[in-house]
Amino acid sequence: FFFMLATMSRRISAVMPLVGLLLAVLSAERAAAFYLPGVNPQSFSDGDPVKMKVNKMTSQKTLLPVDYYRLPFCQPEGGPKMDNENLGEFLVGDRIESSPYRLRMKQDMYCEQVCITNLGRGEQKGVSPNKVVRAIRKNYHNNWIVDNLSAASKVEDDTTITTRYWQGFPVGFVASDTQKAYVHNHINLEIMYHPVETETGKYRVVRFTVEPFSVKHEFEPSEDDDDSVEEDEDGDGSGAEPAEKPFKVADIINPISSCNGKKAVHTNYDMVYARGREPQLASGKVLFTYDVIWTENSDLHWASRWDIYLSMDDAIPAKVHWLSIANSLVIVFVLSAMIAAILVRNLRRDYARYNKLATDEEKAEDLEEFGWKLVHSDVFRPPSFSPMLLAVCCGTGSQLLCMAVFTILFAAMGFLSPANRGSLLMAQLLLYVLLGSVAGYNTARLYKTFKGKSWQKATILTSLGFPGVAFFIFFIMNIIALSQGSSDAVPFTTMLVLLILWFGISTPLVFFGAYFGYKQEAIEFPVNTSNIPRQIPDQPWFMGIPFTLLVGGILPFGACFVELYFILSSVWMDQYYYVFGFLLLVFIILVVTCAEITVLFCYFQLCGENYHWWWRSFCTAGSTALYVFFYSFVYFKQLEASKTAATYVLYFGYMGLSSLALFLMTGYIGVASSLWFNKTIFASIKID
Repeated sequence: FFFMLATMSRRISAVMPLVGLLLAVLSAERAAAFYLPGVNPQSFSDGDPVKMKVNKMTSQKTLLPVDYYRLPFCQPEGGPKMDNENLGEFLVGDRIESSPYRLRMKQDMYCEQVCITNLGRGEQKGVSPNKVVRAIRKNYHNNWIVDNLSAASKVEDDTTITTRYWQGFPVGFVASDTQKAYVHNHINLEIMYHPVETETGKYRVVRFTVEPFSVKHEFEPSEDDDDSVEEDEDGDGSGAEPAEKPFKVADIINPISSCNGKKAVHTNYDMVYARGREPQLASGKVLFTYDVIWTENSDLHWASRWDIYLSMDDAIPAKVHWLSIANSLVIVFVLSAMIAAILVRNLRRDYARYNKLATDEEKAEDLEEFGWKLVHSDVFRPPSFSPMLLAVCCGTGSQLLCMAVFTILFAAMGFLSPANRGSLLMAQLLLYVLLGSVAGYNTARLYKTFKGKSWQKATILTSLGFPGVAFFIFFIMNIIALSQGSSDAVPFTTMLVLLILWFGISTPLVFFGAYFGYKQEAIEFPVNTSNIPRQIPDQPWFMGIPFTLLVGGILPFGACFVELYFILSSVWMDQYYYVFGFLLLVFIILVVTCAEITVLFCYFQLCGENYHWWWRSFCTAGSTALYVFFYSFVYFKQLEASKTAATYVLYFGYMGLSSLALFLMTGYIGVASSLWFNKTIFASIKID
């Protein structure tokens, strides 16, 4: 139910303290992709079997990952076996399973046969296409794994060779001339290995690249091959046909050079696209083959093998992030200069005027006071609208803020290694659960300051409010994923684990923190509050709620929207995001900007003799989340996602939940900064 905490997880998080550590991390050239590679590398001897596994298939069009064996691909003997996965992997939709591809360390293979499988009926007008065709037209990509290393994708044409280290490789392609779907039925598995310096005859996998081809093999099944293929209700084949000899299931009539067995040569672009060769249609019986190419790389060490993935082969230069930070710093400096010019100068003048001793002439004239001092007896009056709700929102916001701080701190220090799939989401989930005491304590302390009496109700709302909203949205998303056959659908046992974490750990910790919060004294204010509220004069238009929300959110959003783009790309476009050093800086800038703009508007509001600043401060800083949500509409157009109801509900449902979490977090920053500001200025003047 906290899946969307991860959506903001691959997303808006960072850390305020330990700036010295940050500078040390950023001083390194590759600090943006700093991580701990792990402590248990796997070494192989010459000829040892190397397992290749398959993960979920992903698509930028549907945004719904599906299980690899949902399509009639070749299956291993005895059926695919699921890997032991952690809770984070289940929540992000990973489904890692065994595959029929046989690899052995340092042993090249040439046009190795996997199986013959029936992909279903051919494409015809007025007839529903088979599963594979539908997957190709929806732009689904395979994600394969060797030694826990994700496959990079190599794409070759007549002039260039492009390698991409994210999103896997496509199931097939749609021809631009015939508009028919073709399947990639031959795969070149290019694996680099590095000799282990401390062990003789041992090797480690350091790079895994896949180059897919579509090759129309004309073949005759082996005599002992079972030619019967059952059709399912959708008209698709049931899967691989059994063969007595696993390495040869058919005799190829028109073999390419790598498949004729006359000489050891690997499949390449020129063979596949030679004159007279055709690609394989995604229908009927298809022979799947593969090459294995082992290459020694003495320069690439096992500890650095993830670097090129996390940097995406420098697809996004580091200077883009630095320019983003420079842009954000300009906003912070301009805002700070405004505060210095307006607040400091005005406050100094106000202090001098309020604290000086009045002369006899001034007393005789009985000059009327003006400005923020006039509201000293009302400024700390509890909010007129739902003090309990504000306390609950601030408590939840403080919990989310602490979760973000610790998550990015651990990630920037390298503890959340990309090799441990699901670790980032697991860290967020566990931190959120364990920080329930923070939410309970802050809610209780603030609610007691507001002189609230329904303590139990406030505590229950804190423990059930945001988690309940998150669980409800996640439950709806899970039903949609089930209806679409997506691997995003979480099993019942995983749902049960989430409920246990919620009610068994998080909720008791909220009550535990609330107990100590109610035991503490209420927050002390430097001035007393009168019994009769002061009348608020009419306010100018620029101090109205619409204008403050409009201006209050645009500056913090402008300071972080570039990093937000990369974060959304990691969530919805399956790209890697591991520049937590940059994210740390941007998060600090976001927090400072939210605090400064809120304090500035709070001062203007008090000068206008309007003391209703509690909710105004919360919404002014929280309006950043509104800009994030509106920006999600702009970003959705770039996804080229399919216009289906499931895609809309999935995308905007999770983005709405993410924006709600950001609203609570930044809203708490606004209230906390305004409270500190008001206590400071009213403690510095003399009150008659």
